[in-house]
Amino acid sequence: MVFGLFSKERALQKTIEKATNKLAQQPDRWGALEKLREDASEEALFGLCKRFGITSMKGVEDEQEKNWVVDVLVEKGAAALPAVRRYMQNADQLAFPLKVLERVADHDTIIEVIDEIFASEKPGYVRMPERRIDLIKWLAEWKAASDDEVISRVTPYLPDFDENVRFTAIDAMATREPVKIAKSLIDALLRPEEESGRIRRTIVEVLEKTKALLGDRGPQVAAMLTGPLANDFKVDAGIVKKK
Repeated sequence: MVFGLFSKERALQKTIEKATNKLAQQPDRWGALEKLREDASEEALFGLCKRFGITSMKGVEDEQEKNWVVDVLVEKGAAALPAVRRYMQNADQLAFPLKVLERVADHDTIIEVIDEIFASEKPGYVRMPERRIDLIKWLAEWKAASDDEVISRVTPYLPDFDENVRFTAIDAMATREPVKIAKSLIDALLRPEEESGRIRRTIVEVLEKTKALLGDRGPQVAAMLTGPLANDFKVDAGIVKKK
């Protein structure tokens, strides 16, 4: 009995290895992926999730297989959630599993899961910033999220160590209520440590586009409009305007 169970687990692990072998021929990976789909145990579904973490040699095939895995996991519905949730805890990239999460979980469960990930992604230096970039991008595009749900989770990343994370966070704020984003964006713009011209311009562009009220910080924002920014923008009547 124990030996049979051990043999079954070993066979499953071999199937997962075949399904996640980026050097294998696509028909071989497809066969292994199909077996995992048929097995449908949590470990098999977790093995399917692992396909998201490898990049095969041919880009078209790679995208095709990953999208197929998304569809299969969605097909499994709530039964796939434990495996997806477990996979996301340590995945380097989250774009594909987030597609699954959005389609198999309700709003409150999704918030719970993404909050677990945000809690593990404290702002600051990290070797692989792709996780937080994927998460912020997805949250900004998730139609079921309110402005407050997005802003409260994204704001801490405005001063992140990684410039691309900062840019993604600003972009996530860009379509929110001006009154709710103005203070955080102005804080980020005036931050002494911010040396990126790209980041400063992006913030100024958002402030201009949203017509966010600068309040008593108008003179400070105006003082930041130097160099190329001074050629394109000005502070007038308490808001940023294009020249």
